[in-house]
Formats: sequence, structure tokens, C-alpha cells
Amino acid sequence: MTAAREAALRAVTLVRKGKFMSEAVDEAVRAFDLDRRDAALCSRIVHEALSNRGYIASVLEHWSKLPLNRVEYAVRDILFISAAQLLFLDRIPPSAAVNEAVELCRKYESERATSYVNGVLRRVAENRGKPLALLERCSGAEYLGYRYSCARWIAEEFVRRRGFEGAEAICRANNAEPPLTIQVNTLKTSSAGLSSALQAAGIEAAPGPLPDSFDLAPAGLISSLPGYDGGWFYVQDAAARLAVEAAAPERGMSVLDACSAPGGKSFAAAMRMGGEGSILACDLKEKRLRRVTEGAKRLGLEGLIETRAMDARTPAEELRSRFDVVIADAPCSGLGVIRRKPEIRYKTEAEVAALPEIQLAILRGLADCVKPGGTLLYSTCTLLKRENEDVVRAFLSDNNEFTAVQERTLWPDIDKTDGFFICRMKKST
Repeated sequence: MTAAREAALRAVTLVRKGKFMSEAVDEAVRAFDLDRRDAALCSRIVHEALSNRGYIASVLEHWSKLPLNRVEYAVRDILFISAAQLLFLDRIPPSAAVNEAVELCRKYESERATSYVNGVLRRVAENRGKPLALLERCSGAEYLGYRYSCARWIAEEFVRRRGFEGAEAICRANNAEPPLTIQVNTLKTSSAGLSSALQAAGIEAAPGPLPDSFDLAPAGLISSLPGYDGGWFYVQDAAARLAVEAAAPERGMSVLDACSAPGGKSFAAAMRMGGEGSILACDLKEKRLRRVTEGAKRLGLEGLIETRAMDARTPAEELRSRFDVVIADAPCSGLGVIRRKPEIRYKTEAEVAALPEIQLAILRGLADCVKPGGTLLYSTCTLLKRENEDVVRAFLSDNNEFTAVQERTLWPDIDKTDGFFICRMKKST
């Protein structure tokens, strides 16, 4: 039995118990001390199992003689990671996936479960090229929800925005494992320097979508990459960096990153400012700012970035008219980062209903922090119009001193980034 599959089982179990996927995979990789190759396989298995959970459940239900809700949790987890290999990982021989599932049962469950697991998975393997009858009976958003394992209301929103074909392209992109995108700390090294270090360690790094960035295959712990301890890079998707590029902070400017944790936009602003100026990184809870502080220290940005716990809806009086650039990366439903956080795909509409009101309150609260002639940047990692364009329109309708000068939606299928909304607004002088 390979350690990669055992680690994948551990990670899926941790997610079932409440951990985020990235945290669970990191914990499992550490626990089994996986090398990069096994870590990559573990990551892929977990991603496919969680991203396609609904579809896999339908397949298993079809071939199981027992309803899944009557199967022990541990056995169910083994079925999910094994079915994920059979259905979505073409390079793994079906016999290997089935045999290792049986071995996992023997180690973590009991002998009595092995024949059941073996029988179900063999039927899945023998019929994996055949479409489910369930999918042949439905269409539109209902089909997308079943086939790509997401809440139907989310599929309906995507259809509303992009039509059926566009919505299916989004769902397909959301189910693909994204690269690990790292941004070069240009205050400490160069792209050539980091590239050489990665190459020397045998790590393939493709040029990222933006200058001074690289795309890596998810494999192992980020802290094990060469240059990590020296602060040569930080992790950030291109979409988030593009939001900072739109805000356009320059050398010597004062910047407020109002919803900062875990700090990526503050770090990107620091690079763009050439390390000159000041950045106040805020977030609602002090404990969320620890990652910002730790990241700034690792990257050598302590003198540039200051942190403060603050509710962005009610900034302190002394922050009025103080900043050249204010970045409001507001809390949102996160439907643009489903590919990185599969658990988001099962959110209910009620869970996100109150967000537009909060987002609008944040923009209204931060408006006074912008200097005359300064920039207010609103961004989210969602694709819902009511959290993006509608919030901006509502803000501008009662804040006529601001004008929208740039607005953009990034789509995971078209732009090959996280889904993101960016709006740059200018304050009159």
C-alpha cells in the first residue's frame, strides 16, 4: 500500500471532520513524510475526491447494494478516494486502485468491509466509461449540479451570467486542480535567481501569467521549497495580484489594505512600491493578522507593513483622508475560488445572502480614508453580480465624489486564474 493513498485517506477524513482541504493535505503530507512525487499524487486524489464528491456519491450509490448513509464513515472515505482514482485519474491502473482500497480497509476498518468495497469498486471500474442514467434524465443547471458536484443554485447563477455552455466551462475549470502560483519577492531576489534554485532542486516551474511569477504543480509543503525560509517568494494567484496592479500603488505612497489577511495583497503592493512607502494591513480579528505579520517578517517587509485590528465598516477617525490607495478585498461567497476550496461548492444561498450589505458597508466606511484624488479598489473572489457590480453601483449612487475608472471580471475558464472581480474607483480632488 502506497503512502500517498494512505495520506489521501487521512486528508479526506480530516476534511470530513471540519478542516479545509489545503490544511488537511499539508497535515497528511507531514504525517506520512511524503516525497514530492507521493505528495503530488496525494494532493491530486484528495482534490478529485472532494471536487467531484456529489458525482462520485451518485456513482457509488448506483453500484452499491447498501445506501451510502448506512456505510461506516471510514469505509465511505476509502470508497471516495478510490472511486476518484477510477473515474478521474487515467494513469492509475484500475486494479491498483481497487487492491489498495482493500488494503486500506484491512488496515483501518475490518476484514468484513473488504468484500463489499472490492465489489463496489470493481463494478465502478467495469462501467466507468458509461454515463449515469441520472445525468441522461436532466438538463441545464440541474445537469451541471449533478455532473460537476455543486449546489444547484450556484449552477443557476453561472447559467444566468454566461449561458449553459459558459456555465459548464466554469464548472469544468472549477473541478480542475489549479497550479500553485508563487510571486517573486523582487526586493530579495530575481525571477532568474528563484528559477535557478527551483531547477537545482528538480522542481519544474513554468512562467506564471504575470512577470516575476511561476506556476508549480501542487506537491508537498510550500515551506519545503527552496527560497522559502529566505523570503524569496510568496503564494498568490494571478487574479489577486492583478487587483493590486489595478490599484497601482507607487513608490512613497500610503496604502490601506483594509481586509488584509493572509497578507498577499499587502505583499504585492510592497513589491510594486519598491519597498518605499507605508502599508497599513488591517483585518477584523487580531489573530488573523498573525499570518500577515509572519509573512512580512519572512519577506523582509517589517519596516513597510504595519498591522492593526479594525472593522473596515467603521475605520478610526485618524485614518480619514490619509491614504493614496485603499484596497477593499471584501469578504464574499468565494465562488471564484471553488477550484482551491471545494467545500465552497456546497454553500447554501442563505449562507451568503447577507454579504452584499456587509460589502457595501465596508465601501462606505472606507470612502473617507481615501485622500482627494486617491484610489479606492474594490475586489472579491466571487462571480455573483449582486456581490460585485451591484455593490459598486449602490456605492457610487450615494458617493458622487467617486468615479469608476476600471472594472473587470476574471473567469477561471477564460483567464486561467481564480474567479475575481476588480473595480478601481477614483476620488475627486
